[in-house]
Amino acid sequence: MTCYFRHLKPIFDKAGITITKENKKLIDQLIHNIVNVEYKNCSVTWKKVKETLLKDEEGFVLKLRQAWNQSSV
Repeated sequence: MTCYFRHLKPIFDKAGITITKENKKLIDQLIHNIVNVEYKNCSVTWKKVKETLLKDEEGFVLKLRQAWNQSSV
């Protein structure tokens, strides 16, 4: 789980999300949902995240921020 998080620090910063031990799993699930990959499939998720970031980084950041804000309500 979260094998790709170390690569996403700048993305989390842009989205205004601080990763903690308590929220890591939820954020991982949100990312899987955003890229439409079954949860816990780390390598496929990371591949899709990289593709998405190359195409539309700001769009991904926005989706992540929105998903995080909705989950934190």
